[in-house]
Amino acid sequence: MFGSLPVREGHGSQSESSIAKARTSETNLWSVLWQDFQIIFKRDPAAHHWLEVVCCYPGLHALAIHRLSHYLWQRHVAFVPRLLSHFARFLTGIEIHPGATIGKGVFIDHGMGVVIGETAIIGDDCLIYQNVTLGGTGKESGKRHPTLGHSVIVGAGAKVLGNICIGSHVRIGAGSIVLGNVPHDCTVVGVPGRIISRTGPFCPLEHGKLPDVEGEVIRTLLDRIEKLEQKIQKLS
Repeated sequence: MFGSLPVREGHGSQSESSIAKARTSETNLWSVLWQDFQIIFKRDPAAHHWLEVVCCYPGLHALAIHRLSHYLWQRHVAFVPRLLSHFARFLTGIEIHPGATIGKGVFIDHGMGVVIGETAIIGDDCLIYQNVTLGGTGKESGKRHPTLGHSVIVGAGAKVLGNICIGSHVRIGAGSIVLGNVPHDCTVVGVPGRIISRTGPFCPLEHGKLPDVEGEVIRTLLDRIEKLEQKIQKLS
C-alpha cells in the first residue's frame, strides 16, 4: 500500500529492518480496518449488506482515513496527515485529529459532529454516537484529552473533557458531561457526570435503558410534598 522503502548502500541490515517494520505496520493496518468493518454488523442491526456498509457508513470512512493519517503522523510526515483529517471532516462530519490513538473494532455510529482531540486514546470495541466530544478543557500542553478503556459506550451528545481516564465497560449517557475519572464497569449520567451504578459487562445496545436519576428524585419530592400537604390539611 505504501510502496517499497529504498535500500541505501552500506546500510543493508538497517534498511531490511525498516522494510520489515513497514510491512508489519501495513499488515496491522489492514487487520484493524477489517475489524472496524466487521464490528458494524455486530453493533448495528440496520447493517444488512457489505456494500451498504462500505458506501454508506461515514464512521467507517472517517476511521479508515484516520488510520492512514495516524500512520503518517507517527512517521512525522508534515501537513499531509492534517490535510487528510480535514478532508475526512468535510466528507463525514467527523473530526479526528491524526494524533489520536484509536483501538481495534471501534464503531462511530451516525457520527455527525464527533470531535476527537489530538492526545485522546480510545480502547478496543468502543461505541461512539453522534455529537460526542473527546476534548480538552483549556490550552494546557501535553496529554490533555481523555483516555477511554475497552468496550466503552459514549451516548449521543456526551462530552468527555480533559486528561481523565474512563475505565473499561463504562456507559456514558446521552448528553452527559464527564470531567473526572470513572472506574471500570460503571454507568455515568448527568451534568456534571455522576456514577449511578456499578455493574459488570453489559449488552452494548442497552444504553437506552439508563435510569432517570433526576426524574426519580423529582417523583420522591412530589410524593413527600403531597404527604406533607395531607398532614397540614388534617391539622387545620
